[in-house]
Amino acid sequence: MKLSARNQLKGKVVSINNGAVNSIVSIDIGGGNIITATISCAAVEELNLKVGSDAYAVIKATNVMVGIDE
Repeated sequence: MKLSARNQLKGKVVSINNGAVNSIVSIDIGGGNIITATISCAAVEELNLKVGSDAYAVIKATNVMVGIDE
């Protein structure tokens, strides 16, 4: 797989919560970090995602906001 996105984090699927149209997929990328993404139910099927499957969290963003506590 080659993508232009530089933030490609490999991990294991730890949960899939299916809704009517979208599913919430959680990927454990190690170090106690879990990334959660909302994708279509069709994409879950097409990618054959299952709990325990290897998967990549691919993050492509043009803006990142920074905040602080007051």
